[in-house]
Amino acid sequence: MRLYTDLAPWFHLLTHPSSYGDEADFVTRVVDEVVEGEARTLLELGSGGGNNASHLKARFDCTLTDLSPEMLAVSKELNPECEHLVGDMRTLRLGRTFDVVFAHDAISYLTTEDDLRAAIETAAAHVRPAGVVILTPDATTEIFEPGTDHGGHDGEDGRSLRFLEWTHAPDPPGSSTYTVDYAIVLRTPGEPLEIVHDRHTLGVFPAATWKRLITESGLEVVETTVENPYAGEQAAFAARRRSA
Repeated sequence: MRLYTDLAPWFHLLTHPSSYGDEADFVTRVVDEVVEGEARTLLELGSGGGNNASHLKARFDCTLTDLSPEMLAVSKELNPECEHLVGDMRTLRLGRTFDVVFAHDAISYLTTEDDLRAAIETAAAHVRPAGVVILTPDATTEIFEPGTDHGGHDGEDGRSLRFLEWTHAPDPPGSSTYTVDYAIVLRTPGEPLEIVHDRHTLGVFPAATWKRLITESGLEVVETTVENPYAGEQAAFAARRRSA
């Protein structure tokens, strides 16, 4: 996926950090409602370009992990005070625990139940007793909707990006994967426009599957009362590590 490799330096013109304040506030309010004890440390799995962390770091000491070195390089420019580590959320083991473990939309790229189980087990392995795990995939089977979106930003360096995002229904119907096509237009001053097609394959699972895998990992699903500002556009699961 070129968005996370050679196009990574363009990422903040696709989705700007300033747009993530509400999501970061939602995460913080869920932590405050669910956690037992003080919450100061946060591990993000699949942190990407660091958009959420650019807001969360005001409250938490953040350790950011991602499979893509290119995306971590983008995040380091935005969040130099945060720890950055290359790692796969399915296999990462840091040998330490955190008050909060958070996985945003990167967890949506897991397309099999085995991979999803592995990522949730990683989250469980890194959260302290009575700490909080928050997972916000793009969709569950129940709320998934095909459709289109568009956007983009102009950069201070003169570069500009515009995109069309086209989300397709699972094919065949009922399968656990779906595809998203991006048509991306890149403008660099003094150079011809570049048009890129980037196809992404993502996973979609019933909410019951998420909750079962969370429970099987040793976590307790918590039904939070915090209102998700993006309910219907993303799913959200909160869980607490059982005390010994």
